[in-house]
Amino acid sequence: MSKIRNTLSTAREETGVTTGQRPETADLFIIGGGINGCGIARDATGRGLSVVLAEQNDLASATSSASTKLFHGGLRYLEYFEFRLVREALEERETLLVAMPHISWPMRFVLPYHPDMRFEGDTPTGRLLSRIMPWMKGRRPAWLIRLGLFLYDTLGGRKILPATRTLDLTRDPAGKPLQSRFHHAYEYSDCWVEDSKLVSLNARDAAQRGATVLTRTRVTSATRAGDLWEIVTEGPEGSRTHHARALVNAGGPWVEDVIRNVARINSSEGVRLVRGSHIVTKKLYDHDRCYFFQGTDGRIIFAIPYEQDFTLIGTTDKDHKAAPKDATCTDEERDYLLKFASQYFAKPVTVKDVVWTYSGVRPLYNDGAKSATAATRDYVLSLDGNGAPLLNVFGGKITTYRRLAESALEKLQPFFPQATGPWTARVALPGGDFAHDAVPALTAALKSRFPFLTDYWAARLIRAYGSEAETLLGNAQTAADLGRDFGATLTEAEVRWLMQHEFARAAADIVWRRTKLGLRLSKDQIAALDAYMSGAATHGAVSPAAE
Repeated sequence: MSKIRNTLSTAREETGVTTGQRPETADLFIIGGGINGCGIARDATGRGLSVVLAEQNDLASATSSASTKLFHGGLRYLEYFEFRLVREALEERETLLVAMPHISWPMRFVLPYHPDMRFEGDTPTGRLLSRIMPWMKGRRPAWLIRLGLFLYDTLGGRKILPATRTLDLTRDPAGKPLQSRFHHAYEYSDCWVEDSKLVSLNARDAAQRGATVLTRTRVTSATRAGDLWEIVTEGPEGSRTHHARALVNAGGPWVEDVIRNVARINSSEGVRLVRGSHIVTKKLYDHDRCYFFQGTDGRIIFAIPYEQDFTLIGTTDKDHKAAPKDATCTDEERDYLLKFASQYFAKPVTVKDVVWTYSGVRPLYNDGAKSATAATRDYVLSLDGNGAPLLNVFGGKITTYRRLAESALEKLQPFFPQATGPWTARVALPGGDFAHDAVPALTAALKSRFPFLTDYWAARLIRAYGSEAETLLGNAQTAADLGRDFGATLTEAEVRWLMQHEFARAAADIVWRRTKLGLRLSKDQIAALDAYMSGAATHGAVSPAAE
C-alpha cells in the first residue's frame, strides 16, 4: 500500500498538478466545468491569466459526457449550408487528433446507399432540390451524396485521415451485418473522442498551469461591484466569496439560468434545449468500422463499435422542456433508435440487446428554427461590457471546443492586454505526447514492461492515460502490487490516480465518465468503490488535484 502512495505522490510532483497560490482577485472566473468551460480555462491560463473555474457537480457531468463521442465535421450540416462551421470542425479533427492520440483516433464510417433515402424537407438543400428536381420527392440522389462527401474530404485540408471510397457491400465485410437490399456504400473518415475524458484532461492541464478548479461547487450569486465581479460559491469548503475582473458563463444547459438567476441580468438571448439520447447494445458486428444510417424521415443515426464489446447507437433530437438534470432516454426514443437501426441490420435490434442508455441536453443558441434538428449547432459568444465584462457562451460542438476557447479569449483580449496569443493548436494534453499512430507500439511496450496485463487491460490503460500509463503502474511486478481490485481491471492505484489527477470524487465519476467500466461492473462493485472513495477523501488519503 505504501508503494502505491509513494508512486502516486511522486507522479503528482512530476506532473505538477497544483494550482499554486490562489490570487486574491482572479482575471477570469468561469462558471461551468463542461468542455467549453475547461477549454477556456486551459487556454486562458496558458496565456498568463489567473483563472478560477467552478462546476456545480463533477466535470463533464451533463452535456459533455452525453455526446456521440465524435470529432466530426457534421456531414449533415452541409444540408443546412453551414459551410463555415463544417470547415472549422474538419480543420479541428486533425489538430485535435495530434494533441490527444490516446483519447482520440481515426474511424471509418460506412454510409450505405439506397434510392429510398430522403432529405429532411426543411433543410435548405431539401427545399432547393424540391424546386429543381420535384420528381425526386425528397430522395437523395447518389451524385449529391458523393458531392457532399467530396466537400467533406476537401473543406478542412485533410492530411492524416484517408479519403472517401466506394464500397461493394456484396463483397466487403461491412455489408455482412446489413440487409441484402444494400449493395453499395460510401466510406469516409471521422474521429472518435472520449468526451468526458477530454474535459478532465483540459481541467487537469489548466490546473497544472495555475488555474483553480473547484468541483461540486455551485455559484449562488454573481454581482458587479465596481470594475470587478463578486462571486459567491457554495461547496465542500462552505460558502466563499471570490473576486474576478471578468466572468465567463459556460453553464451549458444552465447558461440562461446563470444570466437571469445568478447574475440577475435582463437579456433577450436564450438557449433551446435539445435532448440527444443514445442506446448501447451488445456487440452487433465484428469489424471495427462505424455506420452512418439515413432514415426515411430525413434524420441520421450512427452505429459505432464501443468499448470493445458493445455497439453505440444514436442520437435523437427532441426539444427538452424539463430541467436539464432530468434528461433521460425515454422508451419512445429507445424504440425509435431500435426501429431505425433495424431498417439496416439484417438481424433486428431489440430491447433485449440494450445494456445501457444515456441522454444529454444540447444547449443550442435559440435562433428560432422550426425543429430541433434544424437548430444551429454553431456557437455564439455574447459579450456584455456594461461594467465588468460578462461573456456568455451559447451552443457549440465538442469538435470545435478549442476554437471556441480561442474566440472567447479574442473577445476578452481588450480587457487583458497583457495576455499572450493563441497557443493550444496541436499542444498535447496530459498523456498525449506521442505520435498519432503510435498507440499499437505503446500498448505492446506497456504489456512487455508489465507482463501481468492482459491485452484488454493494456489497451484500456493506453487509451485512457497514454504515455502516463507506465507512471500510473509505477514499479508494480504483479496485479496485487496495484492494491485493491475493484473488478474489470480497475485497481486501487488507478482509482487514486483519478482522484489525485482528474478530480474524481465518487464512483460515478470513474465508472461512467473517466472510464465506462460501469458497463462491466455490478451494482455491488460500484457501491464498494463508492464507499472506498468516500473513505479515502474523508481521511485525507488522497489530496484533490485542485488544491
